[in-house]
Amino acid sequence: MTALLRYQTELLLRSQRWLPPVLLYGIFLAVGAQGGDPVLDSLGVAAAALLPVTAWLVRICATQEPPAARHCAAAATSPARVHLSCLGAASVCAAVLAVAGTAVITAMSDPSSTDHQTAVPRLSAAAAGLLAALVCALVGAAVGALCTWPVLRSTGWSVTATALAALLVLVTTGSPAHTAVYGLVSGSRTGTVHIPLLPLAASAAIAAAAAAVVCRLTSRRG
Repeated sequence: MTALLRYQTELLLRSQRWLPPVLLYGIFLAVGAQGGDPVLDSLGVAAAALLPVTAWLVRICATQEPPAARHCAAAATSPARVHLSCLGAASVCAAVLAVAGTAVITAMSDPSSTDHQTAVPRLSAAAAGLLAALVCALVGAAVGALCTWPVLRSTGWSVTATALAALLVLVTTGSPAHTAVYGLVSGSRTGTVHIPLLPLAASAAIAAAAAAVVCRLTSRRG
């Protein structure tokens, strides 16, 4: 599995198809988080931005391999393991973005509440922001997995479904991503840091379930 994961990651990096989603993430951060803004608010923006970016990365990894090469890899291992390595490669790249984005936002932001009256511990804020980013990355991975091949074969329908689903899970009450981001933003009003452990567990379960579903479909259709 490690070799497959390394292969899919190298394939993604060499194709340079990762550039558009990574640039989109950078644009989100540049527009939504300015130097001197309250740290928790800015970390909320960074976490939310990672969700559609991760979904995009999953779509790229799921469809980047030529059919002949994918069939060869599937014959050597199994279609499910190959597809799981695609999801893993996208998730690893999203995790790297989460760490980098959290570090940059934490360093450039003001460690205070929204009204700049209450101090916010920078390390605690960074921990909460990183976990919220990972929550959004896991939910984004689930969205990307369920909105591309083998669930949806049409590129047009896949892109539309991915965009709509990413928006819905960010704004729907009860979604782990919404809960994690809202915890950062609401905590910023009072200078309170909320660590999103329950949303992280829920998002991990959702991502695992989505991966199981699409890998089973891959085995049937691959």
